Amino acid sequence: MPPPVTDPQQTRRLLAWLGSGLLAGGMPVHEVEEDVREAAIALGHEGIEVAASPTGLWVTLASGEATTFEAVDGGVRLDQLAEVTAVHAALTAGTLPAAEALQRLSVLRQRPHRYPAYGLPVGTFLVAIGIALVLAPAWPSILFAAVISQVVAGLMALSGRTLLVGPLLPFLAAFASSVAAFGLAERGLVDAPLWTLVPPIAVLLPGSLIVTGLTELSAGAMMAGTGRLAYGGTQMLLATLGVGAAVAVLGLPLSLIDGQRPEALGWWAPLIGLLVIAVGISLLESVPPSLVPALLVTVLATFAAQSLGNAASEGPWVGAFLGACAASLTATLVEFVRPQVPRVVAFLPSFWLLVPGSLGLVSVAQLESSPTAGVLAAVEVLVIVASIALGVLVGAGLAHPLRSVVTRLSPTRRAFVRQLARRPVRRSERGPRPD
Repeated sequence: MPPPVTDPQQTRRLLAWLGSGLLAGGMPVHEVEEDVREAAIALGHEGIEVAASPTGLWVTLASGEATTFEAVDGGVRLDQLAEVTAVHAALTAGTLPAAEALQRLSVLRQRPHRYPAYGLPVGTFLVAIGIALVLAPAWPSILFAAVISQVVAGLMALSGRTLLVGPLLPFLAAFASSVAAFGLAERGLVDAPLWTLVPPIAVLLPGSLIVTGLTELSAGAMMAGTGRLAYGGTQMLLATLGVGAAVAVLGLPLSLIDGQRPEALGWWAPLIGLLVIAVGISLLESVPPSLVPALLVTVLATFAAQSLGNAASEGPWVGAFLGACAASLTATLVEFVRPQVPRVVAFLPSFWLLVPGSLGLVSVAQLESSPTAGVLAAVEVLVIVASIALGVLVGAGLAHPLRSVVTRLSPTRRAFVRQLARRPVRRSERGPRPD
């Protein structure tokens, strides 16, 4: 075990940066608090007190002592989240000096994107096609997703450069996709426009955010869960307003807004879609190519469990529950087999595969054409979201003792953690902590 940092302020800063990095990666607050406590105990501070929210973290080494607050300055990519979890693993294993951990976290946001030139457009292109193969497996819908995804990628690029696009990104993306989908549907070129318009904007829908909020509420993190649900609901409302604005501008008949899904391709379409989604996410999130197979294993396990549940029961909530359980368990097993793939990094792409955000947008949009059908569909989506949250909790509970046992016994993991501790900080990464 490395000796604890003698400066309490530096120790608090290290723990606060560690927690804020995990929060920026989208982890639930109760899991972040647990990870920060583990790192603090490894550093010799068993009286640690930590309180996390989606927007910041408070850390004090003992009751009554000074407290450090660290705000969450936007999200981080999966490769950056992998670095944070690697630092956490090395700290808790006692193989990484605290000073070096602090240095590595200080340059976290300076890590360049692995694919700076084409990661966003090509990644968005592939993810949209993959989701179309899963949600709307028809050639017109797939072609539509490929083209409109580039419009969405352009809006995403602009959102980081102008204050006008950023807050309205879900609305603008949904409006652009809806105008194109409904316009083509009027001419008979696209079937089921409501499902067709979803794949290009699926990366912006807050399904995972809503499920994480519900998971936090179930775990007792009331303020964090309520805040995430409110924010996710607002993002969903903006996307729904974009669909409604397109309908109003085009003056469409309400009969076009229905929940019918196109099913022109065979059983192989979703399987190919999963592969395309995994590759697309790796490009979007700067994931190394060597880790893509590990992500794909988790995605396939999630899809298989979800499909099995849907086949065994008429209610889609069974598939959602089993898929979420499989995602948690498989991500944990992947981490044990390949310690280079942190559990949360393997889990998040599978989490997005459950697409509660897509279902929510379709259900809410149906309220404009048929309030009764829309309300029934919205209730069904709420049940699915709750099932996913329950599955995440059950899967995490089943995986927790397994994580503890294998962490103690796995020589591969211990060797990997020692390797993490020896990883030098590249010269390009040296420098002051960014604001």
